[in-house]
Amino acid sequence: MVPDVAPLSAPDPLAGAVEAEEPTSRERYRGLLWLVAAAFFMQALDSTVVNTAVPAMAEALKVTPLGMRTALTSYVLTLAILIPASPWLCDRFGTRRVFGAAIIVFGLGSLLCGIAQTLPQLVAARVLQGVGGASLMPVGRYVLVRSIDRGEFVRAMSTVATFGLLGSVLGPLLGGALVEFTSWRLIFLINVPVAIAGVWMNRRDMPEYRLDHANRFDLVGFLLFGAASALLLTASELAGSTPVPWSRMGLCTLAALLLGAIYLWHSRRTEHPVADLALLRVRSVSVAIAGGLFTRLGISGMFLLLVLFLQVGCGWSPLAAGLMMVPQALGSIMAKWAVNRALVHYGYRRLLIGNTLIVAALLATFALLGPATPVWLIAVLTFAYGAFAGLQYTTMNTLIYVDLDIRHASMASSMASTVQYLAMSFGIALATLLMEFMLTGHAHDDYVMAFRWTVLLLALVTAGASRVFSRLRPERRPDLAAPSD
Repeated sequence: MVPDVAPLSAPDPLAGAVEAEEPTSRERYRGLLWLVAAAFFMQALDSTVVNTAVPAMAEALKVTPLGMRTALTSYVLTLAILIPASPWLCDRFGTRRVFGAAIIVFGLGSLLCGIAQTLPQLVAARVLQGVGGASLMPVGRYVLVRSIDRGEFVRAMSTVATFGLLGSVLGPLLGGALVEFTSWRLIFLINVPVAIAGVWMNRRDMPEYRLDHANRFDLVGFLLFGAASALLLTASELAGSTPVPWSRMGLCTLAALLLGAIYLWHSRRTEHPVADLALLRVRSVSVAIAGGLFTRLGISGMFLLLVLFLQVGCGWSPLAAGLMMVPQALGSIMAKWAVNRALVHYGYRRLLIGNTLIVAALLATFALLGPATPVWLIAVLTFAYGAFAGLQYTTMNTLIYVDLDIRHASMASSMASTVQYLAMSFGIALATLLMEFMLTGHAHDDYVMAFRWTVLLLALVTAGASRVFSRLRPERRPDLAAPSD
């Protein structure tokens, strides 16, 4: 998006008449910060609250816990496919209309999830949720980039991101409590009143940014990218079938690769592609995207695996398992406030290489856990893992912006969010497929052993991401105006 359109506001007739200290951009857009924070909170709550309820949902829908991965990956994949359309939608229809519509669709999808009776119905409702959620984060980021002064941007994004992390803290706990004392359906229905409040706040506080003449939407590129992503996930789903349909899986994989190659050819010949791959020529952008892809591929499925380990393998209640997720989220919150200091001291290259290896080591440490492991020890491990994983996420997310002009901030945000959710969907699929492959039976001990081998393999995948970050220049330090969520 071209950042040359100012927010619609009336001129101040008293400007220059009196000498008064003007409010900062964070003070002028306090309502906007609350609105974006509420959207981030709702999305983070929904992403984490579901994990704790997976065993109960599987029992109600008459499927295995690992068979619930479709309900998780369909939502995340929908986000990944539709996020590239958000910059054009804002240019064409305006940020206020797009953000408001996204909240309404997300709320409607949540309502349908809450009343779903079968797994296919739940998957369809999760896809609708993803349609709405696809515009929440990238549009929220873009509006903050346009509205908040560069010198105050890190603080503003930290405030917004903290509410997202608060949703991550409350999600597992709330999910466990609702499942144990009421019904898993309420974990979706609680989004409905939040969405209603968000629509009201959007009309009042969302500034209107749009172009008089939006660029032509890259429909061909959008369809090519979406089809390639869906085919890859379909191939991974087929890998979990018994027996494995190798011919169909191979056909889906080859078709996905072919469509991806066609998109690469298409994007170079399109003036305004849905994803501008020319940005990958900037080293920090390419490293951030590739490193984030491999890192999330290794760790995105960890929370689901841990819930299955605690509930199915160790016999914990949903509430107890949800409580054990809280230390991880608290660790992420604490790590976020140390990011700037760590980056200034170590720089991006040393911090990302070292922290990636630490995250991989902590991931491998989970293989030592068992039903007899003390609760406090599991809590300490999840806290440490959450802290270093949170440091990893925040550092990767800021890296993509440090060498870019603000003109490319919207496209970079869209690409980063797309890769983030695409990697998450494949990370969840990879984790569940590995655990399903390692599972020799359905007894408690079988889940414990499968969990141990799976986390060891995922740790190796995560450690491999450190090679990607070694491509960074050693002297690279952060720009304090870069987004930090």
